[in-house]
Amino acid sequence: MADIKDLPSLLTAIATGDRRAVTAALDAVPSLVTARLARPDEFFIDRCHAQLYEGDTALHAAAFAYDVELARELIARGADIGARNRRGSEPLHAAVIGVPGSTNWNPTAQRAVIELLIAAGANPNATAAGGVTPLHRAVRNRCSAAVDQLLRAGADPRLPNDHGSTPSDLAHLTTGRGGTGSAEAKAEQQTIVALLDKATTGR
Repeated sequence: MADIKDLPSLLTAIATGDRRAVTAALDAVPSLVTARLARPDEFFIDRCHAQLYEGDTALHAAAFAYDVELARELIARGADIGARNRRGSEPLHAAVIGVPGSTNWNPTAQRAVIELLIAAGANPNATAAGGVTPLHRAVRNRCSAAVDQLLRAGADPRLPNDHGSTPSDLAHLTTGRGGTGSAEAKAEQQTIVALLDKATTGR
């Protein structure tokens, strides 16, 4: 079991699913629950396809790792459900990260962590840098389970980002995201288009 004393190591342990090490670290250093990543410590976690930015927290990592039990524990320990990193992203924005067909992609777990965060008070229409809502990001990542769960929770498919694009607009466009040209992503895109069409037209 790793001896974790700093936030970058904790975030990595969360992403790799080392729950024993994570729990031991949180018990030993309770301040890690609300600690925020420093700018010099920004890094990329390949396993979860997640870029960590200044201000990210353990709850952000639990969200993009789709670890609903850890997210619940962190919230119970006092994690800030609305913590924002330097790009304005909250844990709910982190929860919609995903690459269809990748080894860590788990739509059921992703849906569950989104449901938990919103039940705990996360705003489904929170905007990050560029006016990006969790729904915009879920659409760009081609994660239909995330899109469906956000819509069920009241996410507005008509909200534009700062470029004027709504989630529905993005659903019909090539997003430029890595992996969005895969067969899995294309199937997800078709589901997302249908979900957003129903949400915006009622049909």
